[in-house]
Amino acid sequence: MNDQLWYKDAIIYECPVKSFRDSNGDGIGDFKGLIEKLDYLEQLGITAIWILPFFPSPLRDDGYDIKDYYTVNPIYGDIEDFRHFVAEAHRRNIKVIIELVINHSSDQHPWFQRAIKAPRDSDERNYYVWSDDPEKYKEVRIIFQDFEKSNWTWHEEAGQYYWHRFFHHQPDLNFDHPPVQEEIFRILDFWAAFGVDGFRLDAIPYLFERENSSGENLLETHDFLKKLRAYIDKNHKGVMLLAEANMWPEDSAAYFGEGDECHMNFHFPVMPRLYMGLKKMDRSPIIEILNQTPQIPENCQWATFLRNHDELTLEMVTLEDRHYMWDQYAADQRARINLGIRLRLARLMDNDRRKIELMNVLLFSLPGTPVLYYGDEIGMGDDLTQEDRNGVRTPMQWNDQINGGFSEADTSLLYLPTVPDPEYHFSKINVRKQIDDTDSLFHWTKNLIALRKQLNVLGRGDLQFIEVANKSILVFSRSYKSEKILILINLSDQQLDLRLDVTILGTNKIKELFNAHVYPIDEDKVLNLELGAWDYKWLVSG
Repeated sequence: MNDQLWYKDAIIYECPVKSFRDSNGDGIGDFKGLIEKLDYLEQLGITAIWILPFFPSPLRDDGYDIKDYYTVNPIYGDIEDFRHFVAEAHRRNIKVIIELVINHSSDQHPWFQRAIKAPRDSDERNYYVWSDDPEKYKEVRIIFQDFEKSNWTWHEEAGQYYWHRFFHHQPDLNFDHPPVQEEIFRILDFWAAFGVDGFRLDAIPYLFERENSSGENLLETHDFLKKLRAYIDKNHKGVMLLAEANMWPEDSAAYFGEGDECHMNFHFPVMPRLYMGLKKMDRSPIIEILNQTPQIPENCQWATFLRNHDELTLEMVTLEDRHYMWDQYAADQRARINLGIRLRLARLMDNDRRKIELMNVLLFSLPGTPVLYYGDEIGMGDDLTQEDRNGVRTPMQWNDQINGGFSEADTSLLYLPTVPDPEYHFSKINVRKQIDDTDSLFHWTKNLIALRKQLNVLGRGDLQFIEVANKSILVFSRSYKSEKILILINLSDQQLDLRLDVTILGTNKIKELFNAHVYPIDEDKVLNLELGAWDYKWLVSG
């Protein structure tokens, strides 16, 4: 395999440093604690770790409000701890992906503090976007509707309004100002020198502003990404760019360019359709969104996921589907935030192991690279008493000791409390307990990862849907070179019979990969089988 395409075969694990392991007893996870737990991640089998922002920050938006791009927040350690972390991850053949938050900074960043004191139209002022008219760019939507009434905020000292697509304490950088673009290249160089393997580009569709537009997906943004990619290819070969572009498939796919923009891009629209398909017991939402998804360049890859550190976003669904999802998955009004749902996978699945497995099999079966959210491999829960999206950012649950083994600090000092719900409490759900139990969700997930890593077809193959009579059964094939696999998914809570033409596998024996069962087939290449409730099968030539 071409190692520069490593991301096509990766299993990515999303991990906030603060949430994983506290090594010094201050109640906050840190790099030394993360290093302590790399053996666990190696045992799980992941091949890449994506860590959330670890830079100095007021932490008003979980670190996405950055006030210094060139060092480590002291609460997580220092720059040498980061260097050691990268080296130890690489020693275990785990790639490291970090954030490149370039749409905005914190209002405490020296650039912004300098800008508010600088004369209008000066280089310093122009690091950010200013206006005397808060009606400018009025066609642009407000993303955080629960928190902000406008994308403009008045600054008394500067005597102007400044622009922000997110929270008012996160002013947008001005990408029409060449020094800003130059700063981004310097930041990228700095962290690539530590051996970082990839950068997640946060909020990338919103870099530029233009009148009479939505302020999203502008040509200027794609032009900048082409410059950034060319710079990466020239100076940091093998380093990957992962776009966060929460858009409809056609707009989202545009962030690949012609293979000359981002290497990867999250497939946001497919995620809610997986939940819709399961709840409706109908494959249609999944098929429809994937049929809307354009072909992408050969050197590019989707990143697929079930949950992450934000809300389960419902921006890219119809109004009718959004209300359906809220009604079905977030009857508790506290679970709704912005245009989404702030619950973890286990609670969304009613803590039903069969449904958790089914969703993960779907994730691992569809085109793209799967991204797992920390703690979902053991079925961690959430805490709706916490503000904003903090309920899905609680401490990792390692054992049944104090603070779930996350920290030796007094419980009152933890950055967030551990999950209080008895069903998801660390005394019941923890890593130690699940490692000791070979029938646990941890071991099932570990085995799923190991199986996926043996099958290049799932990371690189094409997809063909196969029509079957029952709408609750999703059947599709994946093909790559000589590898072929048939995936069967029962989205319903009923046992269903299936009669399936398996000519595509070209054999008289079919093997099911999850249990190694071998099915004989008749001379017409037809397989008759039963699918249990929320059942799944990966079939290959036996």
